[in-house]
Amino acid sequence: MKKTYQAVLFDFGGVITTSLLKAFRAFGAGLGDEKLPLKLLGNKQSQSAQLLAAHEEGRISAAEFEAGYARELAEYGVVVEPEGLITRIQAGLDTDPESVQLVADLREQGYPVGLLSNSFGDNCYAGYDLDSMFDAVTISADIGVRKPSRKAYQLACEKLGADPGHTVMVDDLQHNLDSAARLGMAGVLHTQAAATRTELEGLLSQPGAR
Repeated sequence: MKKTYQAVLFDFGGVITTSLLKAFRAFGAGLGDEKLPLKLLGNKQSQSAQLLAAHEEGRISAAEFEAGYARELAEYGVVVEPEGLITRIQAGLDTDPESVQLVADLREQGYPVGLLSNSFGDNCYAGYDLDSMFDAVTISADIGVRKPSRKAYQLACEKLGADPGHTVMVDDLQHNLDSAARLGMAGVLHTQAAATRTELEGLLSQPGAR
């Protein structure tokens, strides 16, 4: 018998918003190197990646991350002003209204729907009433741990009142879904809201069913 699920966790950047990866690439293109900003953050040995982890877990401020990130970019010949660096990257992001509607529709149908997001900057959620949009909101800086740590998913499920084994994670990064799967969670790799909606329809049971 096919397993079905009763609750959903959504990522924020790249799911509720337009692509965060594209925003980084656009930022890099404006500096003359489209790939470098993401390349540094994707290299676990780089100072920038380590600073990002510390920032997302609430151990350093946005300003401290920006200063360190700017220093490492400069080592590669890309000079940027540290102050407001995150805001300039996020300028390439917009709300995805279809994803927002998907969240609202799922809640209307009776599914528990939560947010699990790695925080980035001081104002990344500005303009969003997350407590109204979701049944539970879990932000990495508030809990001191970030995706893809399994603890982040456990805490988010606990806050939502959902069993990880009956919860779907929607994220735009495969390695986050791989980690969630180790807790028995299903995963939907988000590229666009219509495709995510279709995948969720195939995974979710009737609300409250077991």
